[in-house]
Amino acid sequence: MNFKNVMKQAQEMQAKIAQLQQKLEEEETEGASGGGMVKITLNGKGELKKIVIDPSLLAASEKEILEDLIVAAFKDTKSKVDAAAGDQMSKIAGGMGLPPGFKLPF
Repeated sequence: MNFKNVMKQAQEMQAKIAQLQQKLEEEETEGASGGGMVKITLNGKGELKKIVIDPSLLAASEKEILEDLIVAAFKDTKSKVDAAAGDQMSKIAGGMGLPPGFKLPF
């Protein structure tokens, strides 16, 4: 393989990754727990954008349950964000022999 071709491919991949990072940052993913009583929205970089809490959980006696549901909703959403990013990265890297689980550089 020609070195210039390798460099060209690397530059093209770098540009595609930058575009993907921008796209993922703009996309939002929602996850939930407690049957939808707690919903969390993250962007593609895993940054928290929004939390929606069912009013019935705002009673002082529900404090621990609410805390647990927030953590569970975050984990649900984060796993969806990670899966979407992995799928997109696989499409970009297709055929380049990158290892499974390769993550974007952010």
